[in-house]
Amino acid sequence: MNLYPLLRPLLFSLDPETAHEVTLKLLNASYISGLSTLLYPTIDHKPVNVMGLNFKNPVGLAAGMDKNGDYINALSALGFGFVEIGTVTPRPQPGNPKPRLFRLPEHQAIINRMGFNNRGIVHLLTQIQQSRYSGILGINIGKNFDTPIKHAADDYLLGLRKVYSAASYITINISSPNTKNLRQLQQGDDIKKLISTLKEEQLKLQQQHGKYVPLALKIAPDLSTDEISHIARLLLEFEVDGVIATNTTIARDMIANHPLAHEAGGLSGAPVKELSTIVVRGLAAELNGKIPIIAAGGILTADDAKEKLAAGASLVQLYSGLIYRGPQLIADIVQSL
Repeated sequence: MNLYPLLRPLLFSLDPETAHEVTLKLLNASYISGLSTLLYPTIDHKPVNVMGLNFKNPVGLAAGMDKNGDYINALSALGFGFVEIGTVTPRPQPGNPKPRLFRLPEHQAIINRMGFNNRGIVHLLTQIQQSRYSGILGINIGKNFDTPIKHAADDYLLGLRKVYSAASYITINISSPNTKNLRQLQQGDDIKKLISTLKEEQLKLQQQHGKYVPLALKIAPDLSTDEISHIARLLLEFEVDGVIATNTTIARDMIANHPLAHEAGGLSGAPVKELSTIVVRGLAAELNGKIPIIAAGGILTADDAKEKLAAGASLVQLYSGLIYRGPQLIADIVQSL
């Protein structure tokens, strides 16, 4: 039963951030009441092994939808093969001033400058402990906005240590455009130092916890060919377990004439599709199947997902596509594979 086309006009009549919160509460209510199985399509098992983990299907939820892990049960009931929560920072923080989330329905796009608003790692871990979810759980970690960029590694190390035992895999988010100077961690020596530090810590944590938790790096779509090559070489050198391509874009040429084009933040949805696919393709050529790619960005149809997989991705993640298409998109993609 696909109710989303009926609900969407109502949700789109609300302020985007309010609509986000209302949607999550509705999903939670349907889960608690046991209606999830009636309301959402049954999704076939299409198992795939990536990063040494067994996913029940290759379609996942991207980080950002559930920053605090408050809705893990409800979101997993939609049929995702995996769920990624966060971005979480060591300390709680409010994020950027509102308004900070904008819809561009004409372009099937969203601009956000949320700024890693979240309730911190302690809250997130409590929510995971209370959830019933037993599938693949990714935890996306970032730095606090007021941590100087030269000390960013300290925040990532703290995040890595705290979430290690609770995560199926951990994503290092160095590509959000909404935390000042964060993206410079993708460049030159900064990225090399960060990756080497985190990989070293990962191996210590493996011995300490008796389990290996894969690390994935989330990168931007606004990288040059040389930057993509540089990142790919470092991923191979340090044997990083996966790479997520991509985050949101700061480019605006795809929506240049839209009245909201001047709004600061990351652009997601249909306009980022091509940029994201170019990065996936570039990484695939460099990595040669040695490190898996998780594709995100502009997946609004089953064909969009298949395009990412054909470009070299092993898994895909949804965010904006869910807002424009609803949960049916998950079933459409899985069934098409």
